[in-house]
Amino acid sequence: MIREGINQQTAHQPRQSTYIGRFAPSPTGPLHFGSLVAALGSWLDARAQNGRWAVRIDDLDRLRNVPGAAVSILRTLDDFGLWWDGSVVYQSTREEAYQAALAHLQRAGLAFPCACSRREISRTGRLGPAGYIYPGTCRAGYPTDRPPRSWRMLSRSAPIRFRDRACIGIQQVDLEQMFGDFIIRRADGLYAYHLATVLDDAALGVTDVVRGGDLLNCTPPQILLQQKLDLPTPRYLHLPIARDTVGKKLSKQTQASPVCPNRAGPWLHSALTFLKQTPPDKLQAAPVDELLEWALRHWRPQRLLSPPAALKL
Repeated sequence: MIREGINQQTAHQPRQSTYIGRFAPSPTGPLHFGSLVAALGSWLDARAQNGRWAVRIDDLDRLRNVPGAAVSILRTLDDFGLWWDGSVVYQSTREEAYQAALAHLQRAGLAFPCACSRREISRTGRLGPAGYIYPGTCRAGYPTDRPPRSWRMLSRSAPIRFRDRACIGIQQVDLEQMFGDFIIRRADGLYAYHLATVLDDAALGVTDVVRGGDLLNCTPPQILLQQKLDLPTPRYLHLPIARDTVGKKLSKQTQASPVCPNRAGPWLHSALTFLKQTPPDKLQAAPVDELLEWALRHWRPQRLLSPPAALKL
């Protein structure tokens, strides 16, 4: 049975922190090692500071959702002792909030309709860190003989600056040069990841986003949205990316093997080792509660510090 709304506080750890973290998987398959690393890192960072830890299911993209995957993910978190606070939030229930935010950006002149297809953009746009950079074709209006396909966010702004807790120094990004005007509502009518994530994190009161390093490029567009929607910007910590033996990121798209709840201890030990927390070898056979208790006492995110992750063309 999944424990709904349980927190992992103990009698000698009174909750005093304002820290709120979250884990936000997409229900496109079972939990694999890469997503376990993200879940464990965000859980440890919250619990080590006596904070709250929420779980949100990012299920907006209905075509990619796998039936039963959300329940499977929640059950696996439960089996691994990664219990969450409050009720699980589902993005699919929040479209009204996304529509209101889009309307606000439209009224403010910060969002515009675009009739361009991906193929057209790939012909004229430069290749950037998140794909082809939109060249601004429809900024001044889309062709009268074609209906708009999507809505884009204007990226003309001062450089976006932020500190990632896993990187040395400040990240500074020219959003227009590196990303262009990014999509906030897709051609299929679905709201884009950037807009939904920013609104959902704010609704949860998230103070700290701890997630995989593959999402580092998502941070500058999301910070721009936070600024234009008058939402707080959380602190960010991007974790190392788990890869397979040929260097590909572990993901459901690459058929990464699911973690096995029957071997939760060894999986957690491997995840802690991957996060440079150096758990003793003897803990590989320890019960989950004992392993997590050790991990909380010894959580040192500063061990993840590295030179700046390259946000560049």
